[in-house]
Amino acid sequence: MTVANGSGPHEKPAQENPGPEEPCQGTQGPSIADIAAGYAEKAGLQRNSHGHVDILKSAGGVQGIAESTVPGLVFLIAFMVTRDLPASLIASLAAAAVFTVVRLVQRRPLTQALAGIAGVAISAWLANTTGKAEDFYVLGFYTNIAYIVGMVLSILLKWPIAGLLFGFVRNEGFEWRKNPERLRAYAIGTWVVIAVLALRLVVQVPLYFMGEPGLAALATMRLIMGAPLYILGLWIAWLLTRPVPGQKPDRDPQPSKPSSSD
Repeated sequence: MTVANGSGPHEKPAQENPGPEEPCQGTQGPSIADIAAGYAEKAGLQRNSHGHVDILKSAGGVQGIAESTVPGLVFLIAFMVTRDLPASLIASLAAAAVFTVVRLVQRRPLTQALAGIAGVAISAWLANTTGKAEDFYVLGFYTNIAYIVGMVLSILLKWPIAGLLFGFVRNEGFEWRKNPERLRAYAIGTWVVIAVLALRLVVQVPLYFMGEPGLAALATMRLIMGAPLYILGLWIAWLLTRPVPGQKPDRDPQPSKPSSSD
């Protein structure tokens, strides 16, 4: 795996032996930057041709956003029209299945679509088991809580999630952990994402406890505070974690070579 902005071969003569800290590219294991890049890519973080974070793609793109929102919207509309919970759940599952078929036709990775249909299936099972339409959305609460706990732990362990993700885009690898200012900035960026997740719970949980009268409002808030709020939080975290002017975002520069006069 190569990383943009610095993935070319070393411009050293072939007979020169590499130093202990500069292994030959292609003969050793993956570098720190490669590991960070792999982590960020698995987490869904994307960057554009200019090397900056691509907020829309990081949220799954237009198709990914549709995959995460349409099944819930179909469920709400079907239930409001028919008041038939089983039929509404089946309609939601069908909508999720359509996206999986679309990805098969497009020959695109099925990971996101399969994860989406699995989430819809679990939500449908919960709602069908309890007989409460609002329980279709309860899985999202536990998911948010799990993410919050994981991100808080990452800050306490001095491995903030924002650093693991944005460090790849900025070609910092893991070197940002050696700089207290960068570590603090990435901790703040992670807190921003935590605030987004916590805000979802603050707004949506009371609507959930209202029961069926709060269903429409709960579903609406789920849509608004889903991908749009996530994109906004990711963008704010990106801005807050930018290196200060004069501070290089990439790895520590190598010490300058002594001049001939020295």
